[in-house]
Amino acid sequence: MIPYLFISAKVAMSRFEPNSSINYDQLRSNIDIVRKRLNRPLTLSEKIVYGHLDDPAGQEIVRGRTYLRLRPDRVAMQDATAQMAMLQFISSGLPKVAVPSTIHCDHLIEAQIGGAQDLQRAKEINQEVYKFLASAGAKYGVGFWKPGSGIIHQIILENYAYPGVMLIGTDSHTPNGGGLGSICIGVGGADAVDVMAGIPWELKCPNVIGVKLTGTLSGWTSPKDVILKVAGILTVKGGTGAIVEYHGPGVDSISCTGMATICNMGAEIGATTSVFPYNHRMRTYLEKTGRGEIAAVANENQDLLVPDSGCHYDQIIEINLSELKPHINGPFTPDLAHPVSDIGSVAEKNGWPLEVKVGLIGSCTNSSYEDMGRAASLAKQALDKGLKCKAQFTVTPGSEQIRATIERDGYAKLLRDVGGVVLANACGPCIGQWDRRDVKKGEKNTIVTSFNRNFTARNDANPATHAFVTSPEIVTALAIAGTLKFNPETDFLTAPNGEKFKLEPPTGDELPARDFDPGQDTYQHPPADGSGLRVDVNPQSNRLQLLEPFDKWNGKDLEDLQVLIKVKGKCTTDHISAAGPWLKFRGHLDNISNNLLIGAVNIENDAVNKIRNILTGEFGGVPDVARYYKKHNVSWVVVGDENYGEGSSREHAALEPRHLGGRAIIVKSFARIHETNLKKQGLLPLTFSNPADYDKIRPDDKISIVGLKSFAPGKPLEAIIKHSDGSSETIELNHTFNETQIEWFQAGSALNKMKELQK
Repeated sequence: MIPYLFISAKVAMSRFEPNSSINYDQLRSNIDIVRKRLNRPLTLSEKIVYGHLDDPAGQEIVRGRTYLRLRPDRVAMQDATAQMAMLQFISSGLPKVAVPSTIHCDHLIEAQIGGAQDLQRAKEINQEVYKFLASAGAKYGVGFWKPGSGIIHQIILENYAYPGVMLIGTDSHTPNGGGLGSICIGVGGADAVDVMAGIPWELKCPNVIGVKLTGTLSGWTSPKDVILKVAGILTVKGGTGAIVEYHGPGVDSISCTGMATICNMGAEIGATTSVFPYNHRMRTYLEKTGRGEIAAVANENQDLLVPDSGCHYDQIIEINLSELKPHINGPFTPDLAHPVSDIGSVAEKNGWPLEVKVGLIGSCTNSSYEDMGRAASLAKQALDKGLKCKAQFTVTPGSEQIRATIERDGYAKLLRDVGGVVLANACGPCIGQWDRRDVKKGEKNTIVTSFNRNFTARNDANPATHAFVTSPEIVTALAIAGTLKFNPETDFLTAPNGEKFKLEPPTGDELPARDFDPGQDTYQHPPADGSGLRVDVNPQSNRLQLLEPFDKWNGKDLEDLQVLIKVKGKCTTDHISAAGPWLKFRGHLDNISNNLLIGAVNIENDAVNKIRNILTGEFGGVPDVARYYKKHNVSWVVVGDENYGEGSSREHAALEPRHLGGRAIIVKSFARIHETNLKKQGLLPLTFSNPADYDKIRPDDKISIVGLKSFAPGKPLEAIIKHSDGSSETIELNHTFNETQIEWFQAGSALNKMKELQK
């Protein structure tokens, strides 16, 4: 493994393990080896990724084709995914994690009343889960950030990310750390287990998309508008298989936390991750967050932390920040981009509700000190004129440090005075943890958020909610005005005394003039030796369940797989394994499997969670029919459309079909993380060689997947489609399995294979 440089950076609560900082000498050595082999300049992302190769001298490196074996420096897990990740690690039989790792309690806190009350209620409701995670962390050497600490990605930025580090996190928005020059990649829990076990981690060698920034941000335009614009250009799958690397003279006009915002939402274009080059903004942020010694070492190695001159990008996008206008994207998909100046007329044309019911700021994407300051500057302008928000308004601090600092500096008071409710330091409404009561389910309405994702029903479980994503300052302005037809750059508000006035462009300090206030101590460091500790899981628990290994491949082709559902249109991980109220079952595979594909649209009847049980002829819910098939020893397959599994990194979307008897998922194309998660659990993620073959499959078909005895990298498989009328046809299916991944399939799962290797 890569040796580590010991940097004695001192920060509050001893959050840094002594070996938490990469050895830049080792990074330089690996980069030099690769550069000589490739004989060309390297992009920044290539430097960091290739600098973490397990075998830099022997690894085959071809962008977009070969699989790299990497040695990440660190693992981070949020509480919803950490449950399954730690259950899998326990199943591995290993005594302790091999790399610094942390658990962050941010997903299980429901927004209802306000920060303090909601946090206390969450601690009571989730006591069993928090106790499990804390004790598992202590036993296996994993740091534990208690509920109320903040959102995982903000905590990583404040404490663990730094230029040149490679970190993997069990959440799709882990790329947030790219704002600090890090390669931070979202993965499923099984990938995290590999890294925690000290096994080289596999990643398909990414292509590199360059985004050249020129000009300067000013006025109402914010860093969020950069990624909203990029999402409109690339769409939700345009970044798949690629790292997005920002560069150019415009970079220096963006704050470090602004860069993090841009990288965070790169998950919405399917990118592996996003990254910015090291600059003075990052140096200042490191110093302000107690990591001045790391900044000093980064300064000495700055040539490693920027792209080489003359490096090659697979695609280049150019954006002039001086010409970029404020954007708002949505509804129902994060890549439907509109200038704020146009959204009112576009909404009228499409019949979208103009009234803004709720404005929500914060989340892992936009909850920095600067974000809160810019929103507060608008709140003060409104209050000075006697105005408050017409819409409901919520504020989610990204971390306990941010919460404490904005309380100290008066921002929180301004946001409350204008009508806001300050929620707990947690994900909250962004992931569906929102007890919303102002509209009924099915009631058409509009909300605007500074979040990153706006899929149907994601925030409030209401499929009729039209959710739009934009910057915190635009959210605040629209919440004050109460309508999508308000363009803050040109339109006037009316004060209670009848005075017409325009909001001045928002302002806010990049970082607090005084140091950050760390707030309450919420970190539990693992003991030096936790081997004597016990981690108990009650067999009667409905929230935690120890895992049983999946069955091995029997050496035969998969014959007569019943089509469980042929999915129509977009099918994200929210459709496959819903969040919201289901989060409480993330540690109990059988219970959470009751949400399998309940949000997917069945092409047979355009219905949600209503499919035909071929054995009985009756219609039922997707998980109910799947369980019926499993009970009667009928294996099944799912057929889907483009970019299947878009969205979250949640591996439950792969565990559930495997648990309920699924064997393969056949689609036009996959999102990266979900495809890997399926492989890890012993399923076959396959794509149509000819996308038009999707139309050949009928909902009542049986499919045989043949050629598995000679299953090999780059060699397509065949599917024999058997129709109920007795006819059949054969199609070709592609896959991206390499030799190691084929061994996962044959063993029944990656975890099974890991156990085999320990014998």
